[in-house]
This record gives sequence, C-alpha cells and structure tokens, in this order.
Amino acid sequence: MSDSERRRYIRPESLNLLDYLVVDKQGRQGVYSMGRTLNISVGGILMETHIPLPAGQQVMITMGLGDELIDVMGRIIHSTCGQDNMYHNGIEFFHVPDTDRHILYRYVELFHERFPDARHVALF
Repeated sequence: MSDSERRRYIRPESLNLLDYLVVDKQGRQGVYSMGRTLNISVGGILMETHIPLPAGQQVMITMGLGDELIDVMGRIIHSTCGQDNMYHNGIEFFHVPDTDRHILYRYVELFHERFPDARHVALF
C-alpha cells in the first residue's frame, strides 16, 4: 500500500446512479444534481459528476443499490478531473441511518461474494 493511499475499506468498482445535494458549512443548500458511483465501500464512495465539488463541504446523497435506495451524508474529500472530462469526487460518509447501513453492508458483502476476483482499490 502506498503512503498516499489512505482508504480504510476495500472499494469494489460499482456503477450506481445517485442524486446529491451539496450543503455548505453554514447549512445553505447548493448544487443539486445527479451522478454515479465509480466504487463504493461501507465508509465512502468515489462519485462521478459533470462538475467539480468543493472539498470540505457536506453532501446529502440518495443512491440506488440493487433494488434499494439509501440516504447517506458525506463530506467531499477531494475532486479531480478524469481523462473523460468527468469529475471524480471522493466522498467519506459521516452519517448513514441504521436501516440504510444494513443495506450498504449487505450490498458490499454480496458484491464481494459475486465477484471475488473483481479489481479492488487498496485499503486505507
């Protein structure tokens, strides 16, 4: 694991649609749009969007995992522009309701069972 790799959880590559609402430090609502996950773990996601998202701000996310919708609150850790001119935003979860947490854990566990040889990103 490299020194720059700080993830605590394995993040299987997984494409799921989502919508998000950026909330600034004063609680004011900002950008509302749609995106998708590029990878997902129980601790966060890499989210692809058409615009960069401001690091440090909070984001409310509703994402589809299989046939379920879950709501999470996260913090934007970083935003980079990919080769496809889409933005890759690292989101760290800080609040996941208990019911949604169970769905998230089950989704990640089932992904690992179904695709044991899937390419993984290193751990935190």
